[in-house]
Amino acid sequence: MEQSDMWVVGPESVRMMELGHPWIVADGYTRRWPTGKPGQIVALSDDKGRFLASALLDPQDRIVARVLARRRMQLDRAWLTARFQAAIDLRRVHAELGDTDAYRLVNGEGDGLPGLTVDRYGDYLMVQAYCSGWQVHLKLVTQVLQELLPPLGIYEKSRPQKTRELEAVSDSKRYGRLLTGIPAPHLLEVRENGLTFLVSLEQGLNTGLFLDQRRNRRDLMTRTRGQRVLNLFAYTGAFSVAAAATGAGLVTSVDASPGYTDWAKANFAANRLNPKRHEFIVGDCLKVLADLARQKKVYDIILMDPPSFSTTAKSRFTTRGGTSDIVAAALPLLADTGLMVTSSNHQKVDVADYLKELRRGALQAGSDLQVISLYGQPEDFPYPVTFPEGRYLKYAVCVKMA
Repeated sequence: MEQSDMWVVGPESVRMMELGHPWIVADGYTRRWPTGKPGQIVALSDDKGRFLASALLDPQDRIVARVLARRRMQLDRAWLTARFQAAIDLRRVHAELGDTDAYRLVNGEGDGLPGLTVDRYGDYLMVQAYCSGWQVHLKLVTQVLQELLPPLGIYEKSRPQKTRELEAVSDSKRYGRLLTGIPAPHLLEVRENGLTFLVSLEQGLNTGLFLDQRRNRRDLMTRTRGQRVLNLFAYTGAFSVAAAATGAGLVTSVDASPGYTDWAKANFAANRLNPKRHEFIVGDCLKVLADLARQKKVYDIILMDPPSFSTTAKSRFTTRGGTSDIVAAALPLLADTGLMVTSSNHQKVDVADYLKELRRGALQAGSDLQVISLYGQPEDFPYPVTFPEGRYLKYAVCVKMA
């Protein structure tokens, strides 16, 4: 695609670009830009005509342009091949992928490809474009990926704008489509940390396995032998499988979705773990915690990895505020010196604010929590130091003081 004349950005955008941030957010300056098309490569300049960067245009989005390079460039086969190869090399050198074939291959801004991710699931790849600017380049993306990593197939999973409203029905609707290659099984077996998980490349907003928790699940596997584990917001049971496979005495998995609970049982069976030896509860987590408290249940490890936002028939969960309520309700069920393991992928809640949520929950329950480990995402989810939004995952391992 041909470069246009300079596209002028305002002083605030110039300042953010000089700090290395890759996003140009719509403002009074961008509203004066000429009419452009999604996917167009434009040359950004300041109001004095000084060239700043080449960017991918997405005129209808809040982020109207994403910086691809601090030099003039074309989004062509050679440029894209170099970026993809660098991403592949980084994983090969730095990521711990022993007995794992499900991981992130390209992490958007973290690999110099803002707005684009590529995940590997066994012999398949999943491409996700988080802006319409990448849609016009999907054919080139698939061609380059086929040349570098000949997969059996490449899928795209679309990202609707209003995902919150869709979450309640998203487990049944098809958001994935095959771009090239042969179709994957309805439930595809992949490996992570030596365990088997079933993923769906077509149905649902997500595939059934959150790849950014791989290292955290491996950490959990070192802590669970002989322990009673309660997994809240269990989703498809990946953390539950990790606990049961490494000798947990009892794993209780709680989720509001019957469909996800059945999927979790299938994940147990895929690892030759008998689901009947463990507990699966379908229900709202706060209500279930109240029921378990009445039954005087006690656990050695309580784990919670809620979505940033979720809605059930009777309640609504958000990370801000909701986390402290869940922690407060769960702590009475945790044995003294037991582990409270909490996680959030909410990008707009930083580590300091997240720890405040844990503090509020502990104070509300009249308990003391000691943070012994605080993790983020693994090596295949890199982020630039100039892009704080890329450090989104918080995973805290805390001890309930006696």
